[in-house]
Parts: sequence; structure tokens; C-alpha cells
Amino acid sequence: MNVSEAVERRISVRAYKPDPVPGALVAEILEQAARAPSGGNLQPWRVYGLTGAPLAEFKAIVRTMPFGETPEYEVYPQNLWDPFRTRRFQNGEDLYASLGIPREDKPARLQQLAKNTDFFGAPVGLFFCLDRKLGPPQWSDLGMYMQTVMLLAVERGLDTCAQEFWARYPQTVAKFVGLPDDHMLFSGMALGYRDPDHPINGWRSARDPAEVWCDLKGFD
Repeated sequence: MNVSEAVERRISVRAYKPDPVPGALVAEILEQAARAPSGGNLQPWRVYGLTGAPLAEFKAIVRTMPFGETPEYEVYPQNLWDPFRTRRFQNGEDLYASLGIPREDKPARLQQLAKNTDFFGAPVGLFFCLDRKLGPPQWSDLGMYMQTVMLLAVERGLDTCAQEFWARYPQTVAKFVGLPDDHMLFSGMALGYRDPDHPINGWRSARDPAEVWCDLKGFD
């Protein structure tokens, strides 16, 4: 598999088989991903992984807290504007349409959202953290590290779903994994083998054509 094929195959998978992922494979992916770009070689990422009994224990705790906690950062700006607002709205509509959930069925939509707390059934849950004193450039580095993890997972026949949803549970995650006080949670990630028969894995989010956001000058 080449890089282009991995990029094409990668999607946010939201339904997984229960098949376990070997710990050696997870460790290999996370270590190899550390070749991701890092400004000044700061390597700001700190990663925690859960599976088996620890993952089950963590999810049991989260089930007692359906409304989460106060987030440490806003995943989206308030009063989101176009074209970003429309893109986000359409993405949500397409996701729920793949499950046959109409817009007026709020309980069903909330039930689907709550599946984030189960890592969508994935056998591995990852958390990505960084030092609180680091700035936006290091957040970018962490994002590039996560993307590298996701592409390496695809190469090995695995799938992922990055979950900034976990920003709603910063204290719970920090306490459970033993995160130092000077670090903060950025994102979680589900990791496992996709369920190819689940309808939610049968659609792809739309992308605008390059001419909408790309301006090339001086090329043939």
C-alpha cells in the first residue's frame, strides 16, 4: 500500500469489530508515527492507550457522566460562519442519513453521539495530550502526529476515528490515565478493525474541489 492509497482508504470509522489489536502492533504504530514533523524537534505528543479490562473500566466510569465536564477548549468557534457552518451541518446530515435517522429524531441522534463514549465499539482507545504551556504550533505538530498514526494504522489493516469529543471529559481522562497536572488532553482516537457491513462506514464526507481553496501561480 502506498501513501495515496492509505489517504484514500482512511475515513473516520464509527463501527468496529470486537477483534482485539495486538499490543505490539499498537506500540509499533505509535513509535513509528514519531517521525511526524515536529517544529524544533519538540515532539510535543504524549499518548495513552487503553484496551481490555482498563478500557472497560474507563467506559463504565464515563457512562455515569452522560453530560461530561467543562471542556478546556472549544472544539469549534462559537457562532460558526460560512463556509464552515454549512460544511459542518451537511456532514452531520449525511452521517445521520446513512443510519436512516431523520433530523427531527433528536433522541436517536443523541444516542448516536453517545457512541463516542464507547469508542464506537473499537477495542483500543487512545488519548493524545500535550504540555499546557505549548502553543498553536505545537498543537499543529500533535495533529500531524495523529494523522501519521491514522495512516500507519490503515497500512496495517486497521482503522481509526479521531475524537475531539473527549475534550468534554478532561478531568476524567486525566485522572484515569495519570496525566500530569501540567499537561492537558487534546483528543481521543478509536482504533480497531472496521465493521464493513455497518451502514455508517459506507459513506464518505464531502470535500470541496481544489479551486475553492487552492490558488496556484506560476505553474504550467
